[in-house]
Amino acid sequence: MSDRPPFPPFDEDTAAQKVQAAEDAWNTRDPEKVALAYTPDSVWRNRDQHVVGRDAIVEFLRRKWERELDYALRKELWGFRGNRIAVRFQYECHDAAGQWWRSYGNELWEFTDNGLMRRREASINDLPIAESERRIFGPRPESERGRSLPVF
Repeated sequence: MSDRPPFPPFDEDTAAQKVQAAEDAWNTRDPEKVALAYTPDSVWRNRDQHVVGRDAIVEFLRRKWERELDYALRKELWGFRGNRIAVRFQYECHDAAGQWWRSYGNELWEFTDNGLMRRREASINDLPIAESERRIFGPRPESERGRSLPVF
């Protein structure tokens, strides 16, 4: 396994770096690239699905981004301790029929000593929105890094 800095135990700066790195990776919508941040045997709970291992993560993400079109994500550090980070996030996408969605969620992350994520638990709620209600347009510009996410 390769190292993935920053490494635990996290402080506020390194936890925030880890969150921004995850946001940046997920906004590429490249399943293989995203999966490299996880251990080969990483365990996920995503909504009602359980995913185990990098190969399954790649397949999960490939299916996700085939149906969640023009996906754009924002993550925010919620808390951290030792090798764990809690995150809140929002993303927007549309389906093949053109319906736009905003998804709100929380994630719990646990890392190995070399900075790879070995556990991810995600709870997510979806809200249909009109295209005119969108507020996330592509990857976060540098000028918006560190800004808090609105609740609604």
